Amino acid sequence: MMGSDKDSPGDAMTPLLATASVPATSPDAAQQLSHALGPGPFSRIVLFVSPQADLDGLCAGVAACFPPDLVIGCTTAGEIAQSGYAEGEIVAVGFPAAHFSTECLLVPDLTRIASQDLIGRLIRARTGLQQDRPGWDHEFAFMMVDGLSTLEDDLAAAVAPGLGPVPLFGGSAGDGVRFEQTHVIWQGQALGNAAILMLVRSDCRVKVFNLDHLLPTDRRMVVTQADPARRTVRQINAEPAAQEYARLLGKDPAQLTTFTFAAHPLVVRVGGRHHVRAIQRMDANGDLVFFSAIDEGLVLTLAEPQDMVAHLDRELQRLSDPVSPAAILACDCILRRMEAQEKQMSAPISALLRAHRVVGFSTYGEQWNSMHVNQTMTGVAIYPPDPAGQTGHD
Repeated sequence: MMGSDKDSPGDAMTPLLATASVPATSPDAAQQLSHALGPGPFSRIVLFVSPQADLDGLCAGVAACFPPDLVIGCTTAGEIAQSGYAEGEIVAVGFPAAHFSTECLLVPDLTRIASQDLIGRLIRARTGLQQDRPGWDHEFAFMMVDGLSTLEDDLAAAVAPGLGPVPLFGGSAGDGVRFEQTHVIWQGQALGNAAILMLVRSDCRVKVFNLDHLLPTDRRMVVTQADPARRTVRQINAEPAAQEYARLLGKDPAQLTTFTFAAHPLVVRVGGRHHVRAIQRMDANGDLVFFSAIDEGLVLTLAEPQDMVAHLDRELQRLSDPVSPAAILACDCILRRMEAQEKQMSAPISALLRAHRVVGFSTYGEQWNSMHVNQTMTGVAIYPPDPAGQTGHD
């Protein structure tokens, strides 16, 4: 499928983001996307790239078709295109310069985050955007990060002081269900062990959100042995981790699969609300490997999912009260996609995403303000521009 949402017939509202998609195996994908997005001008173009794509070939095409600093992107664990959930595509999102001013920062080595330098760069970038567009009062930050780095928690904490009140959302780059290599795209290059932070200022009202459909139960457990650097739990309640997790579910450890972990996640209470600490896989020795930070002494609570379709419908409707967003850019956890597939909910979820103009990608984890979280959808709802002379903060 290929096309731009600018051309959708019968739309009551002119879309604020230009979007297009092409099959990931297209040999001239960059050229097709450039044509479908139109001339712009764009402040920034973001690509969400299926792992089926020839990444080196795509980057070469991007370098040939676009100005060097215009395009950023990342690899995915699935795409969200104009039609909803998609696989095997490259999705492009263009931010028109008429409504968005952007500044991008590269974190080139996640193992050596120079926190003070990064904070200074963020403050200077924010100040520059404010000076360039003094009448545009709405802002947010969007992050893409190597999803196999295991350093997203450190990065989210490092950027928070430099962002101040600017709301942040983002996603960890994916590799389908292979978990072998993930990349971000910067100036025509595919980079590992790196992250990109995009600061956005706009004359459109924006709302950064985070949602999940999980309810904590009364079943709790304590991490009694862990390897935090590898996000690995060896023991729960002083018992082998997978064995104890399975016992609490009433299952045989041999029955544990990725779908089990998606359907029965664990949550931790932080700052008055629960955040998911999702399990990525079970190692052969019975250890549990998590998608985000884990440590000894952590109290985990078993959670159970609500109906995902009904919950997503309610949350998207809430974002539309009293005014519907003109566009939503979202990062959606791979575990939500897996659960939707397992429960045969992909079609109705795609219909909701399509109806609410949601585009984005499926992730190996999500960033929300100063936290790295799992099994959530996080994103930004973008509303119609402020009428002339009626700017103001949310």
